Formats: sequence, C-alpha cells, structure tokens
Amino acid sequence: MKKLTVKKNSECMACLECVRACSNAFYKEFHQDLSCIQVVAKGEGAKPVVCIQCGKCMKVCENGAITQNPKTGVYMINKKLCVSCGKCVEACPMKVMVMKPDSPASKCIACGICAKVCPMDVLEVVEK
Repeated sequence: MKKLTVKKNSECMACLECVRACSNAFYKEFHQDLSCIQVVAKGEGAKPVVCIQCGKCMKVCENGAITQNPKTGVYMINKKLCVSCGKCVEACPMKVMVMKPDSPASKCIACGICAKVCPMDVLEVVEK
C-alpha cells in the first residue's frame, strides 16, 4: 500500500509549504482548510497530520464515490459520483478530508506533492 508518512524523529518548522502545495494542487488556491494535509502544534513544535488510508471514508459513502485502488491501496474519490454530502469528511479520523462548498470532497492520494516542497524533508511516500 502506498502511503504518505511523516518521517520518525523529523522536525517540522510549520512553514505550511506542504499545506500550500496540496491546496493549490486540488483547488488552485492557498487556503489552509482546503488542504488534505494539516500542520498542528505538538509540544513546542509542530507535526504534519496526514491521511492514514484507513478506508473509513469509503465505508460511509452511500454513492460508491470512494474506492480503493487495487494496485496502490490508496482510497480515491470519483468526482463524478460524489454528491458533496460531506459524510466522508465527518468520518475522517485524521480530519484531513476536505470539501469546498458545492464541490466534491478531496483526500490525500499519496501523490507526494507536499513531500517535494518540504524544506525539512519531513514527509515521504512509502510502500507499506
């Protein structure tokens, strides 16, 4: 399974470049609430919060818009089938699924855009 992960013992400086890259990739604008990766305060520092590819979003989708890619294991949203009900966003335990009003939901697809822009090399896409 392909996953975006936070490297162990890495230090995030909360520059939000990962958040910016994700938001721009999905919505062509920088808005922290439209990013599928979030940076939260942890102790005296910060930590990125990423999708763990748990599938809870797929389980609550009544329209079958979310499926798991059999090759990569990544859960993906079919934007044509998504009715923007928001149930998947509510079900996400990591709170990293997002939805712009009147638009289909978005979630991490382990594309690695965020990892590429991280100046601290905190993120990576791995096969688990």
